Amino acid sequence: VFGKDINLILILNNLSFDHKTVKVDMSASTILYTRRTVTEILKATTSVDLGSKQGKHIQLKIPYSYYGKYLTTDKRIQVTALCGVMNMHGAKLLVEKTITLEDTNIIIKIPRRVVVNKAVTLEISYANPLPEPVNRCVLLVTLMNQQVKIHLAQLAPRERSKIYFEFTPRRTGPLQLQVDFSCDKFSHIKGFVTIAVAPA
Repeated sequence: VFGKDINLILILNNLSFDHKTVKVDMSASTILYTRRTVTEILKATTSVDLGSKQGKHIQLKIPYSYYGKYLTTDKRIQVTALCGVMNMHGAKLLVEKTITLEDTNIIIKIPRRVVVNKAVTLEISYANPLPEPVNRCVLLVTLMNQQVKIHLAQLAPRERSKIYFEFTPRRTGPLQLQVDFSCDKFSHIKGFVTIAVAPA
C-alpha cells in the first residue's frame, strides 16, 4: 500500500546434490507504466550458501523513505534480482517483479436512493497514508461535466478526514463521480463511483 514499507522475499532452491554459493545482486527502481526507469532507489548484494537440496529465503525491505519522493503518478516499483553461482562461469538467473502500490485513500459514500431533481449529500473521506504531515491539500470533484476544486486543511501523519458534498442530479440513469486528491507530497490519488439516479 502507498505510504507503507515494502517487504519482499526471494526464495532460492538448490536442486542439485552439490553445495553451492549463490551471489545475488538486487536492485529496485521507480518506473513508469511503460517500464522506463525513473530513479534507482535501492541496490544490495548478498551471497547465500546452499547445501544439497537446500532452500533459503532472502528478505528485502524497501522503506517508504527510500521510494516516497521518487514515485511517479503510476506508483510502480520494479525489483530485480540477478542470481549466479559463484566460481561458475555460465548462466545467471534474473528474477523481476513489478509492484503497483494501491491507494486506499478515497472512500465515497452515497445514499441508498438517489432521485432526479432532488438534492443529495455525499460523504467523501480522504486520508494521508504517509508517516509525515501533508500540506496544500486539494480535492478535485468531477460530476456532470463540471469540476469543483476544494482546498482542504493540512493532514497529520496517517490522518483521515471527510467532507460533505451536495448536488442535484438533473437526469435519470448512471452518473459518474470522480474525486482526485493531491497535496505537496503526492498527487492524483483517485476515487470514483457510479451513482444510479432514479426517476422521481
